[in-house]
Amino acid sequence: MLPVYEVYALRYATLARRRQEAFMAYDPHDAPLALDYFVWVIRNPERTVLVDTGFSAEASQRRKRDYLCSPLDATGRLGIAAGDVRDVIITHLHYDHAGNVHLLPNARLHLQEKEMHYATGRYMQYDVMRHAYDVDDVVNIVRGVYEKRVEFHDGDAPFAPGIELIYIGGHTAGLQAVRVHTRRGWVVLASDAAHYYANLHRESPFPIIFHVGHMLDGYRKLLKLAETPDHLVPGHDPLVRTRYPAWREGDSEIVLLHEAPLTPLDVGNL
Repeated sequence: MLPVYEVYALRYATLARRRQEAFMAYDPHDAPLALDYFVWVIRNPERTVLVDTGFSAEASQRRKRDYLCSPLDATGRLGIAAGDVRDVIITHLHYDHAGNVHLLPNARLHLQEKEMHYATGRYMQYDVMRHAYDVDDVVNIVRGVYEKRVEFHDGDAPFAPGIELIYIGGHTAGLQAVRVHTRRGWVVLASDAAHYYANLHRESPFPIIFHVGHMLDGYRKLLKLAETPDHLVPGHDPLVRTRYPAWREGDSEIVLLHEAPLTPLDVGNL
């Protein structure tokens, strides 16, 4: 029998944006559409896994993001001390997903090898490609390689019983999603394989992208791996915090993804 995990989405920052900035295909609506920044925790009594590590206060100031708290302070609210983290799945190396790893000295880092090649290879010569990377974050991962605490993966791979790594690409060359067995079934953490529900269901990618075709193929792959569309969780959508129950009454900065959504997904109104 597969283990059953709890899964938490923890918001640590946000950014006010316009809807037209979120889609590659033209969207005639010019309404506000915030970009929320999350890290995720997967845990049961035997195992705790952190998915992504967010960015620092310094990076927030430099990039003009509204920083709510350190991601590691957020995980601390769940009783998870930084020194106790043993496994981190890094979905990709963009600044908002791969910062702070130097503050997790005992963690083993799990990364697609394609992502390391991409983040340190020839495409980083181009401003438009490297804009979402922070060189210090990438260097910290390289240090982790030399410290023998990075485990590279090549494509889809079992991570642990009830947790799977799903290679997608598209947004970056080595982006991976995570599939987790919970009491409501298999939940898929898309990370930036789908920033918003609407990117996925309208098949209109977020404009920061390496390979459009791979990203579109990734949408279909993710939907096949999720038991229903309500089992797929995008990486930056504010709807995540309104659709899922709060871990504590009145506190929706951390929400429970292992619980059923409070409202069904209305794909027609995305």
